[in-house]
Amino acid sequence: MWPYIVKRLLQMVPVLLLVTFMVFSMLLMIPGDPVRAIVGSGEALDKEQLEALRHELNLDKPIPVQYFIWLSRAVQGDFGRSNQTKKPVLVEIKNRLPVTIQLGLAAFLLSIVIALPAGIISAVRRGSRLDFAATVLSMGGVAMPGFWLGILLILLFGVTLHWLPTNGFVSLVDQPFTGLKHLILPAISLGVTGTALNMRQIRSSMLEVLAQDYVRTARAKGLAERSVIWVHALKNALLPVVTITALQIGRLLGGAVVIETLFALPGMGRLMVNAVFLRDIPVVQTSVLLVAAAVLLSNLIADLIYAWLDPRIRYV
Repeated sequence: MWPYIVKRLLQMVPVLLLVTFMVFSMLLMIPGDPVRAIVGSGEALDKEQLEALRHELNLDKPIPVQYFIWLSRAVQGDFGRSNQTKKPVLVEIKNRLPVTIQLGLAAFLLSIVIALPAGIISAVRRGSRLDFAATVLSMGGVAMPGFWLGILLILLFGVTLHWLPTNGFVSLVDQPFTGLKHLILPAISLGVTGTALNMRQIRSSMLEVLAQDYVRTARAKGLAERSVIWVHALKNALLPVVTITALQIGRLLGGAVVIETLFALPGMGRLMVNAVFLRDIPVVQTSVLLVAAAVLLSNLIADLIYAWLDPRIRYV
């Protein structure tokens, strides 16, 4: 197993290089002068000062050379400074990353807690009213954009009922109860699509497994229905669900960009949006590197969970 893990980690390196180079190049090819975006319209600089700043930031060099300079510093742990705040990029990310992690975990756990029992019940009671209701809700969850649901939740629970806060962030570590109240609406908005997809996948997979011969044999031997479902069927039914769940990591990180902006959360998503608008290349580059690494690692973890769920699977 360890040789396989090391091999996969080494395979991540060219992927990360390709992703970061593409993003780096596209940012520099956006129409407009990056130096003007960095300086802003409120500060007047003459041509010589602009050229000096462009040289200081290596923006007067070809794109491959600029990327190599950034990469050579990054492998040493120096990701540069934000062009806007002048703070080290790692400090900016360190302040924002806990917000996105807490939001993503809350949305992920919410989708699992709701989707797992709902999908199982829908499969076991196929054709019942519960199955019909779960199907309608899952289809609505897939069709409804997260930002639209977020607006509806804000209007209902924030503006009309005044039950929950609609903006800002409080850490769960510092104030668990208050932090949870601030995360409820964003987590629901971010996790609704994942919940619907997981529920449909669990239902479909459970229906397929329940029709297998070994399940009929377990029932014929007189095993309790609860044991048949939770012990014999569920473990095998979770295999395709693991793949869907791993793919949702990227969707959660992408959705956080919109949800954090909607609920005014100071997280990574909002940081990346502001950095793209302001052409803050060091912040965008480091953020993209972290997101890409998180997606690749989630896929590796999914493969390892596969091997744990199904002993027949072996990686070499």
